[in-house]
Amino acid sequence: TWEFNMADEDLEAIRASRLQAMQGGAGGASQAGQQEEQRKQMQEAKNSMLAAILTQAARARLNSVAVVKPDKAQMVESLLVNMYRSGQLQGQVDEPQLKGLLERVSEQTQKKSSINFRRRDDDDDDD
Repeated sequence: TWEFNMADEDLEAIRASRLQAMQGGAGGASQAGQQEEQRKQMQEAKNSMLAAILTQAARARLNSVAVVKPDKAQMVESLLVNMYRSGQLQGQVDEPQLKGLLERVSEQTQKKSSINFRRRDDDDDDD
């Protein structure tokens, strides 16, 4: 019966460790939920700030850019928010100003590629 009690104790220890792991996992899930909630709040704050910064036409253009090139739109949004926070913006940004920002970001992120042709020197002796 001692072996049987030992097995019960081991089983209880395993159950306790699994319960603790499950609770720890649930704690991790709640932490992930908190991080998700914090990310949503930051996104909402950024969207409200962009609504105050941009005119309606500029906002529409930025949204259409975001559909095609989300990374570029994200960069422009970050640039606009940083400019607003540092006081570089006077009034709202209209569509021509946004076009200028988009062009500037495009120039900075444009991939420079070059193709090099190397020709082999074939020794074709026409004897």
